[in-house]
Amino acid sequence: MPGIWLKRTWHYNPVLDAPPKYRRACHYDAFVPEPLATLPVQLPATIAGLVSGAELALRSLNETRDGALLPLARLLLRTESIASSKVEGMQLGVREMARAEARADTGIATSPTALELIDNINAMELAVGHAAEVERFGVEEIIAIHTRLMLHAPNKHLAGRIRTEQNWIGGNDYNPCGADFVPPPSEEVGRLLVDLCGAINDDLLSPLVQAALVHAQFETIHPFEDGNGRTGRALVQVILRRRALAPHYLPPISVVLAAAKGRYIDGLTAFRGDQVVAWIEQFAAATGRAARLANAYIGAVHQLRDRWRQQLTASGYAPRAGAAAWAIIDVLPAHPIITAPVATVATGRVKTAIYDAIEQLVAARILVPLSESKRNRSWEATGLLDLIERLEAGQLPV
Repeated sequence: MPGIWLKRTWHYNPVLDAPPKYRRACHYDAFVPEPLATLPVQLPATIAGLVSGAELALRSLNETRDGALLPLARLLLRTESIASSKVEGMQLGVREMARAEARADTGIATSPTALELIDNINAMELAVGHAAEVERFGVEEIIAIHTRLMLHAPNKHLAGRIRTEQNWIGGNDYNPCGADFVPPPSEEVGRLLVDLCGAINDDLLSPLVQAALVHAQFETIHPFEDGNGRTGRALVQVILRRRALAPHYLPPISVVLAAAKGRYIDGLTAFRGDQVVAWIEQFAAATGRAARLANAYIGAVHQLRDRWRQQLTASGYAPRAGAAAWAIIDVLPAHPIITAPVATVATGRVKTAIYDAIEQLVAARILVPLSESKRNRSWEATGLLDLIERLEAGQLPV
């Protein structure tokens, strides 16, 4: 990535609560990237073909418009969001996370880590919902995504606040001298974000190339003190949705990136050097793999839902067509652990019908109760979390 290195001085701070060596003055180099508006991009034929193939895989993933499969869209969005947090070292077990979501849906307290992961899901929904649909995407949309992301973070006071001081990646906690990378000084951030939003609104480049450049540039700018990675990966999905490459189903790109985190970080580092094309190649390969992975799981979950229907039909408790039990089966992919209030909202059925339907689904061994308590009950959809576990691990369904 073309740009300039600015030599800066970190001033001596005698009152800093740090070992003496970190209080001394020192020098560091901050990188100011070239604006995307003036960045020339020329791809060799082989990489252009890789980009085209990944975009074809995305279109194939999104060509199904069956409304009955829409709960799978939330499953993929959820997977992408959780994997994006995993890149940052935030992780819960698949079942623990699903139970935490069910508790949060009914207003029951859950763990701080689970709340942050749920905030990432909500931020992604905001990103591909409102932010992807606005006529002109601006800095205020980035701030809104970040604010939602950081709602329950330990440092939530930073939510939506563009940094006004120098930050850095790696090194020590006290100064940027010896850091792995020092982003642009804070006074450069505003104009670079305006340029970045201009690139998001543009349509001159291939959508995938556009997403690759915007993501890497955002990570280079590092405009927030925390939450940059998750916000930057949400911007990828914003572009894919705005360019109509992923109008229904998000490719879980973060699943692929999280599986090779070191290579992902190396790719972003290389982008800041002279390997912009190599980064585009890496990003396109990850996106193509994510699209194919998602396609496989759409098929697998669709088959699982067909098995549930067969189980209900054969159970001796099969309700009439259009009954609430069938409606619950339809929405289960979006709610691998479900509660009666969530089922009521998701299906639009009355509460009494929902409880009758849940009893039928338990009898048919489609739902498994997770406790014997009569209060705050939840049920797990059989077989679904096993599939999700493999998906989040980046493995094909079996």
